[in-house]
Amino acid sequence: MTTNGIKMAVTSQAYLEGSQVKQTKSLITDLCRLFYTLGWVSGTGGSITAKVHDDSVPKSDQLIIMSPSGVQKERMVEEDMYVLSSVGDILFTPLPKAYPHKPPKCSDCAPLFMKAYHMRNAGAVIHSHGMESCLVTMLDPLAKEFRITHMEMIKGIQGHGYYDELVVPIIENTAHERELTESLAAAIEAYPKTTAVLVRNHGIYIWGDSWISAKTQAECYHYLFDAAIKLHQLGLDWSTPSHGPIQRSKPLLGGQTTSTSQKRCIVLDIEGTTTPITFVTDVLFPYARNNVQRHLEETYDTDFTQDDIKLLRSQVEDDLQHGVAGAVPIPSDEAGKQAVIAALVANVEGMIKSDRKITSLKQLQGHIWRTGFEKNELKGVVFDDVPGALEKWHASGTKVYIYSSGSRLAQRLLFGYTNYGDLRTYLCGYFDTTVGNKKETKSYVEISESLGVHKPSEILFVTDVYQEAVAAKAAGLEVVISVRPGNGTLPENHGFRTIKSFSEI
Repeated sequence: MTTNGIKMAVTSQAYLEGSQVKQTKSLITDLCRLFYTLGWVSGTGGSITAKVHDDSVPKSDQLIIMSPSGVQKERMVEEDMYVLSSVGDILFTPLPKAYPHKPPKCSDCAPLFMKAYHMRNAGAVIHSHGMESCLVTMLDPLAKEFRITHMEMIKGIQGHGYYDELVVPIIENTAHERELTESLAAAIEAYPKTTAVLVRNHGIYIWGDSWISAKTQAECYHYLFDAAIKLHQLGLDWSTPSHGPIQRSKPLLGGQTTSTSQKRCIVLDIEGTTTPITFVTDVLFPYARNNVQRHLEETYDTDFTQDDIKLLRSQVEDDLQHGVAGAVPIPSDEAGKQAVIAALVANVEGMIKSDRKITSLKQLQGHIWRTGFEKNELKGVVFDDVPGALEKWHASGTKVYIYSSGSRLAQRLLFGYTNYGDLRTYLCGYFDTTVGNKKETKSYVEISESLGVHKPSEILFVTDVYQEAVAAKAAGLEVVISVRPGNGTLPENHGFRTIKSFSEI
């Protein structure tokens, strides 16, 4: 069926009166009643919209159901809903009701909702006036972001885990909702990983792939805002891993720092910087290589191993097409567990031998190492000066992140099970090669945008690799090169400041 044919079918009168449209209308009325009880849509404020899910229709062509404006949200019925095309044209307008009801009007949020649909391929968008989302923007009137880390409910936000720093942009309020459209679009573009935008003194816009995703995230966002407000009342800092006393010399929510002598963020490499290169090459890699078969056999039927196998299959198929040395075809599941494992082991051994920086290998290695750390068969190693420096930076309010070619899981394991104990309390987040290759400038641009600094020079990057230093400097970061025992030699006249210990920073 052609795209035009699809569009004609979904805009036909029969489709507009069909079960999928009615079910979505009913869903929105139910959600609005729920959100009213939560205080998100009181006083006719707030709104919700969702696409009409239909497997036969591409998501980009699906119809949009939208709640009306100026209506008591807890008393809405299906007939009150507007139906819009995928590009925002109104296909159905509710009939007027007798006094004291106002004439029907589509949500004032419609232009903003459409931005989330078109820019993020959303399946549903929620606009809440919840008190938490309003107050949290007032704690620091200069802040352009809300930041929080090390809270369990962060896991409910798409793409985030417990140890990650959640960043939500804040835009300024206007007299009329529609006037927020361009600033919301700019925030969506500037923060590619966000699924929400806060409006100061107003509320929040939240989107997800589906209504379930949007609702779940909305609940998590409101919980985190409430937690930040309560922590603030206790004089505690929600934006740092330990949630210790607020450091008044630094901004509360991501506003401009008052100190010019200190970097807002430090990003650390691992190998040759925090940890001897020999630990990775002589301990971690051999452990992963020697335990691939045991790990696959013991965990073969688990969801995470099946996901690892799926990624490896895809990578090997690509390797075979490009003639990569060492690539071996992986048989289908019908060939049996042992045949599949044998092929996987052969491919993984080749990948490790070639020191390939690919997601499928890093993910599997991370899971193997997790077992090793949990069984006390592995212990992370850091240089003697690292724990003290991390503690000092943390106490001063400087946020520290890790950027390594190893997976985020592997990074958390290494710092969680070190010879100095658990050091993760001093770390705000982790970056791996999903943001890009460490020798490419665009990777450091992505990191600086994720950290939300006012300018990249507020980030200090520490690495032992000259090419990484060059790439980071090109992105505007300040860079120093770590000179540790066993590190490779640097080019003459490389032009970078070098350090032999973190105590020099």
